[in-house]
Amino acid sequence: MLTLTSAVFQHQQRIPKKHTCEGSDISPPLAWSGVPEGCRSLALIVDDPDAPDPAAPKRVFVHWVLYNIPGEAGALIEGVGSGALPKGAVQGRNDFGQVKFGGPCPPIGRHRYFFKLYALDVLLPAQGSLDKNALQAAMQGHVLETCELVGTYQKGD
Repeated sequence: MLTLTSAVFQHQQRIPKKHTCEGSDISPPLAWSGVPEGCRSLALIVDDPDAPDPAAPKRVFVHWVLYNIPGEAGALIEGVGSGALPKGAVQGRNDFGQVKFGGPCPPIGRHRYFFKLYALDVLLPAQGSLDKNALQAAMQGHVLETCELVGTYQKGD
């Protein structure tokens, strides 16, 4: 069974400030196991369904899009960026309009951040930077297994 974990926060627990707009705004370390047979690549989408206010959410805000991650890599180091990505991995465009991790930065209340990992039976086209919608369309019919890790954050944590 595919699983995703982080050394800095547990499922449904607080994401450390270091990984938010109030800190260094760097990606947390992530590790996975149980990659299914036939997996050719992994994709990761990190989004917040509570934007802008958890009491009245209006949209899902995308913080990170990453794909063509080799399953055998097993992990992403803290603060992974273009130079430290596993060979072949490609970052897509987030809702900040950037091609990188954009940390939690909720305007009000405690938000949930879903780190969704997808095991795929294909390598996706690496040209350009796919956004979440384009990535989901490209993955359609190719998802072998999924898992998620959810962290929370509220400004001032």
